[in-house]
Amino acid sequence: MTLKDAYDLFCISIVTKLLGRIYYTKEGAPKPGILPPNISAAVNGVAFCGTLAGQLFFGLLGDKLGRKKVYGITLAIMVFCSIASGLSFGHTAKGVMTMLCFFRFWLGFGIGDDDPLSATIMSEYANKRTRGAFIAAVFAMQGFGILAGGIVSLIISTIAVALTYYRHMKIPETARYTALVAKKVDQAAMDMSKVLQVNLRDEEQEKTDHYKEVGRRWIIVLWLIHQAIYSSTWSSLAWDNFYLVLI
Repeated sequence: MTLKDAYDLFCISIVTKLLGRIYYTKEGAPKPGILPPNISAAVNGVAFCGTLAGQLFFGLLGDKLGRKKVYGITLAIMVFCSIASGLSFGHTAKGVMTMLCFFRFWLGFGIGDDDPLSATIMSEYANKRTRGAFIAAVFAMQGFGILAGGIVSLIISTIAVALTYYRHMKIPETARYTALVAKKVDQAAMDMSKVLQVNLRDEEQEKTDHYKEVGRRWIIVLWLIHQAIYSSTWSSLAWDNFYLVLI
């Protein structure tokens, strides 16, 4: 079994834990969800069923059409089904699992040829002295494939954690704490402006200017009323100005 075959077959055991958390976690549950036993068994084992069928089918086909042509076909099947497995879709959790099992079966079908055919090609190219070592090297890659699955998962998890940490560090302090506890009102306004994507300082300034303008007009109105009441000489002019101010 080559490295890529072992990786494709055994990396799913790590993915199933994530699938349970994503699709089978119940809202309000104290623990994350896990795949039901029957679905977990299907997701993990369906590829091995495809492997058995692929060995029987492509073994006979390789003897008829030749190693090279059949080897190319199986590699194309493996690449397509590997990508399709990662892009499995559905409206429900059951639909996603069904699509995943479908593509995993055909992935195993391709692996069923790639595994024995790789050993066959190596044995037919090698001489008597090195044939055993070459075939042993092919099947020894299984362990490295399993190890690669864990390493890739670890790398992806590390990247996800690093991105999460970066995003958390970019979140500003709450405006209430900054303004009331830290006594930094200007900083609180700037932080809220970034979060809400508005310029709060401009809005506050507009409100202040509006209140000042209203107050100025009322002062003028009161002054004109005073002049209209206590000055008969200016009464006509005062009421005319009062009308203009209101307009």
